[in-house]
Amino acid sequence: MRLITFTESGRARVGILTADGVIDLSIACPSLPTEMLALIEAGPSAIALATSVCEHTPQFSLNAVTFKPVITRPPKVIAIGLNYRAHAVESNMAIPEVPLVFTKQSTSVTGAYDPIYWSKDSQALDYEGELALVIGRNCRRVKRHEAKDVILGYCVANDVSVRDWQMRGTPPSFTMGKSWDSHCPLGPSIVIDETIDPHQLRLRTWVNGELRQDSSTDDLIFNCYELVEFLSTAFTLEAGDVILTGTPSGVGFAQRPPSRLTPGDKVKVDIDRLGWIENDVIEEPDWAARF
Repeated sequence: MRLITFTESGRARVGILTADGVIDLSIACPSLPTEMLALIEAGPSAIALATSVCEHTPQFSLNAVTFKPVITRPPKVIAIGLNYRAHAVESNMAIPEVPLVFTKQSTSVTGAYDPIYWSKDSQALDYEGELALVIGRNCRRVKRHEAKDVILGYCVANDVSVRDWQMRGTPPSFTMGKSWDSHCPLGPSIVIDETIDPHQLRLRTWVNGELRQDSSTDDLIFNCYELVEFLSTAFTLEAGDVILTGTPSGVGFAQRPPSRLTPGDKVKVDIDRLGWIENDVIEEPDWAARF
């Protein structure tokens, strides 16, 4: 099952993405919450009910809907740095002994096909294609062999990074360089499929049609289940939390010479069995300055 958040006729709700279109859960299962986080928080019975209508005829074609962020405001967006062996090598860094954890503010989340904002405050915008996992229920001190049971599903993500802000300070302030508005494209759906092995997925990133990243999640240093165990030792993972598992080699700032994203660029991230996201880089619009 592929859960999405979409709008149609100006109204946002949850749907199921199929090869033929979108099943509107507000029609197929009117008893279910119409907002993704509320649906996840409703628990396994709600997800099972949604799964039961996966074979229904879609109410809308794909061109009749607009994809929105799969989870508009996740409780937490937790990210892992330097978690692919080849990326550690290209960064001239030692293989980490424990996961390098930072956060992206939830306001950084944007849709699978929404623009990424470039700001005049920095000339160091970069891409990072990543596998994201979504937590399905509140949990703490989850053992590695139990972790699969608390993962609802998987998404494609781009951990967009403002490198100069990321590396400011001693030690560097990753959160400030990773949390800008629009800098966490996520989607296009939450894929719930027990046959998926998250550690055997090909991940590719293109910039303007040029392949920059081409790797597999089998190069992860700390796999998805190890990350859930590690993180939940310290704090409760909540239903709807998003964990970005790290980026493989091929980021812009590892290019020779380094490559920076600028307005007019287009970034596409594709992960086998999960789909793809594609985002245009545009100059931050004036209306985005909210006060």
